[in-house]
Amino acid sequence: MSTASGLSAPTGTGVDSTDTAALRADSAPTRSVWVSRVIRVASVAAAVGLWQLLTAGNVRAGLRFDTLPTVTEIVAEFGEHLGTGQYYLDVAQSLIRIVTGFGLAAVVGVLAGIGLGRSRLLADVFGSLAELIRPIPAIALVPVAILLFPSDESGIVFITFTASLFPVLVSTRHATRALPTIWEDAIRTLGASRREVLTRVVVPGILPGVFSGLSVGMGVAWICLISAEMISGRLGIGYRTWQSYTIVDYPAVFVGMITIGVLGFLTSGIVELAGRRVTRWLPREVAS
Repeated sequence: MSTASGLSAPTGTGVDSTDTAALRADSAPTRSVWVSRVIRVASVAAAVGLWQLLTAGNVRAGLRFDTLPTVTEIVAEFGEHLGTGQYYLDVAQSLIRIVTGFGLAAVVGVLAGIGLGRSRLLADVFGSLAELIRPIPAIALVPVAILLFPSDESGIVFITFTASLFPVLVSTRHATRALPTIWEDAIRTLGASRREVLTRVVVPGILPGVFSGLSVGMGVAWICLISAEMISGRLGIGYRTWQSYTIVDYPAVFVGMITIGVLGFLTSGIVELAGRRVTRWLPREVAS
């Protein structure tokens, strides 16, 4: 039965449409995540396919792709490496150096960053020294490391430590200084001790900045580790890659490069995942 003035009686259609819209909104993030993953995989596959076309076709278009190994040659070389124990020994040695150097840099960098960010005295004493050392590339310290340490292993770890230290230290220092003073004032009025201020205000507040520095530090650590292994190492992915270059084994060179990229990707992903877990309380934006 129709109502006056052309108005219809309310029905369940409005409720159904609202529910449908809500379901679509809930499923949209899931779809966008899968689309993003597909695009990422497709971009890598497209790059690999283009590499194969350019190298197999001996293309010379300003760049000499005909001198580079094809994808099939690299894959075959990779298979040979995976069947040898030397490959896994090199990977393990590089990972041990990264974990040791980066781990030390994470601890020292966070503690030093908090100290420099909260103490004017520490900033006056050590701040200028840190800023003088920071621009020096870690790889330029290889001669110093050779003179300082009795073994190549200690020197390589030192280079890795130095490379990743300053990104962590600077990010932590900036995050500490950026904390609103009202947070500390508020908890102090409630009778909090200095230790409680650190554990309940400072540390939780700087975590996003700390993990940003850790992420950058991990990437820099890999760059300098590989360079140090090429110069003074006897084991490791960097050393093996350089050895392959000296004997003109270019497929093996690319095996080393790919291995470095994969290891760097995985370790950076671990740092990012740890950061997300530790800062679960932060709001997350859903990619559209």
